[in-house]
Amino acid sequence: MSNCTVTFLPHQKKISIPKGTPLIRAAMEAGVHINASCGGEGVCGKCRVIVESGQVDGGITERLSQNDVDKGYRLACQSRITSDLKVRIPIESEVDASVLNRQSTPRKTARIKEMNLEELKDQGLFVPPVEKKYIELPEPNAQDNLADASRLVNFLKMNHEEHRLVVELPVIRKLPDVLRQADFKVTATLARPVQPGRKTRIINVQSGDTTDRNFAIAMDIGTTTIYGQLIDLINGKVLAQFGDFNHQISYGEDVISRMVFAEKPGGLEKLHTVVIQTINKIIKRLIKGAKIDADEINSITLAGNSTMTQFFLKVNPRYIRRSPYVPASTLYPPIKAVDLGLALSDHVSALVYPAISSYVGGDIVAGVMGSGLYRANRLTLFMDIGTNAEIVIGNKDWLACAACSAGPAFEGGGIQFGMRATKGAIEDFSLDPTTMEPMNITIGNARVKGICGSGLITMVATMFEMGIIDNLGKYNRDLDTLRIRSTEGIYEYVLAWADETQVGRDVVLTEVDIDNLIRAKGAMYSGCQTLLAEVGLSMQDIEHIILAGGFGSYVDLAKAMALGLLPETDPDSVTFIGNGSLMGAKMSSLTNRIRRDVVEVTKRMTNFELSETASYMDNYVAALFLPHTDLDQFPKLKARMDARKTAANKSSEN
Repeated sequence: MSNCTVTFLPHQKKISIPKGTPLIRAAMEAGVHINASCGGEGVCGKCRVIVESGQVDGGITERLSQNDVDKGYRLACQSRITSDLKVRIPIESEVDASVLNRQSTPRKTARIKEMNLEELKDQGLFVPPVEKKYIELPEPNAQDNLADASRLVNFLKMNHEEHRLVVELPVIRKLPDVLRQADFKVTATLARPVQPGRKTRIINVQSGDTTDRNFAIAMDIGTTTIYGQLIDLINGKVLAQFGDFNHQISYGEDVISRMVFAEKPGGLEKLHTVVIQTINKIIKRLIKGAKIDADEINSITLAGNSTMTQFFLKVNPRYIRRSPYVPASTLYPPIKAVDLGLALSDHVSALVYPAISSYVGGDIVAGVMGSGLYRANRLTLFMDIGTNAEIVIGNKDWLACAACSAGPAFEGGGIQFGMRATKGAIEDFSLDPTTMEPMNITIGNARVKGICGSGLITMVATMFEMGIIDNLGKYNRDLDTLRIRSTEGIYEYVLAWADETQVGRDVVLTEVDIDNLIRAKGAMYSGCQTLLAEVGLSMQDIEHIILAGGFGSYVDLAKAMALGLLPETDPDSVTFIGNGSLMGAKMSSLTNRIRRDVVEVTKRMTNFELSETASYMDNYVAALFLPHTDLDQFPKLKARMDARKTAANKSSEN
């Protein structure tokens, strides 16, 4: 089969690819990322590209208007290459990672205060996982010709090293030369056991005194994004941090799409390779940012959901998505980083956070550990809001957890103009109550490109409270505004006219979009209700709410409560922690006590399968309204709405 050359603009990337290859596959191979929410099924319509020269077969679907087709637009996932091509990636189809590394500013409450090294020490929690010892060994002679490794071990034991010691093979290989080149003045790196009574491993030996150079990496492997931090283990400070999109998104934006891809020939290998490449890119940026040598990193701790963890470890997750939903493992041993393909020295071990179940993974366990929930006195609700929404309820005495499939609405999926939180996404919104004209605030103050999750929540809650939409999410057809219109039988509100946008089209919010959001928030709220009921409690018993995830750092609390996403409570009792998974990974990098505690926490965390819980569906159906069928659960909102109704009646009488 002959090859064709495809040039992707504006990136100027070229690839030679067999004729007949899907265009989106060519983009993947060329390293050009195109939004493809549905994983290539042709149903989301987000992989729009412009064929500037050459021919493709297919790519014209009902997702494209005739005007789009005339301009050369095609869906990349449905287009097969038939000749040399020049393809332009329009701005709305690109993946923009630039805002991933901006610092979030919580909207309504202060970020949780993460424990520092001194606090860990004060509370007796500081048990360093990796320590360095500088030693000056006596040189061997005719009367003292003890083996180099034995000489090292004996000296450490004589100097108050109580643990049993074992010298790793890579250390034995380098030890003779390092000792003699350094005149037997060296620094040994010791990896402490998590459980008492086990052996301490000597994992590295370096010339001279390097005890002030001891570093670790913490990593969150997310479905959409991967974040890393490089930590100084001497003072606990983060020296560098960096995030990037998980490049697996080219093979499906959700875990189900990727699991399906993993079952295809070579699919698992590809997904493993891609995630390792993404992590290595981040590691390289961290090392450069911290201005250290790679050999000075002595551990890496990683946390991810169950599916991402299995992709990372190259374990097929096919049984996670099939009843009875069983992961390959929930506990993982320390693994040589180089054996996984990580760009780290051969003495570094990768420590992977354990999971609870198929859909409550190591990222949630890390969040519970990092936030300190497992040591809390107050009854706390922990929520990680995203496509796969997880909930944990409890305190230091007990913990219960569940996962509910909220869908991709919170991350822009399933929304006609939905997008991730990147430049041009509407993140805040208000309405003039008289003219119904919008005020759109976008990320980066750029022209409107689409709507991100936090903006969507604010938008729908605002429209509901102002009477633009009813409790079913339907637009008020009687309002005197050109912004509410019907297009092909679907009512929508025009947020920005075509000449005000980056995409050259009217950006709208449709009733279908609102319905998708209502379903997503309904899944979250009913999941909380069901889990509480299973342990004999109700929403009124919750004393503290912790919101995790990047999305939670930007959502407006008042709007989330008005929507019925969160229970109505005092905003001061709600705390944002940002990336709880990364926070937990960092804490485990600093102290073995957290690593030891996590084993006990997983043992006492009871998982509930909501799909097998009879009351879940009843709670879900009741939550498919704004904010809920039972408005008494939201008394503050009810009072505001009653007051507005009274004011409107008085106005009409006058």
